[in-house]
Amino acid sequence: MNRARHLPDAAATEQFGRTLARELVPPLVIYLRGDLGAGKTTLVRGLLRGLGVTGACKSPTYTLVEPYEVAGMQVFHFDLYRLQSPEELDFVGLRDYVDQEAICLFEWPDRAPGMLPVADLTLWLEPRDGGRGLSVGAHTAAGTDLLRRLQGAGRDAGA
Repeated sequence: MNRARHLPDAAATEQFGRTLARELVPPLVIYLRGDLGAGKTTLVRGLLRGLGVTGACKSPTYTLVEPYEVAGMQVFHFDLYRLQSPEELDFVGLRDYVDQEAICLFEWPDRAPGMLPVADLTLWLEPRDGGRGLSVGAHTAAGTDLLRRLQGAGRDAGA
């Protein structure tokens, strides 16, 4: 199941993240794909704000993972852009993170082939028409359920 839409600016990208946050039910694995500057971290920031994070929402580019405990759930934001070797994920304890009842967000999942859990949902972002194109694909029953909830959340949800 796939859906696509146009996000005209960074504010719309953050708003989609907030809308997505309201529909999350852990455990869940979400991949974020797109080139540098496509809006992956902006979308994650909106998602975290939607869950109630009020502090800094920084990209874990150098630390690989940024943990959050919010709204009664664990959220782990991974940024694998600077990953030198997929085995580095063993060093940071990837299995410990994904074995929890958590939301795991992976930017640049293609940097760790064969090391990551299967995505429930994939978000593809690309520059388009002065904004961003967003495609959402569900790969599991949990992802399909999430995509349906997004659609039910209102047509402005973008799914």
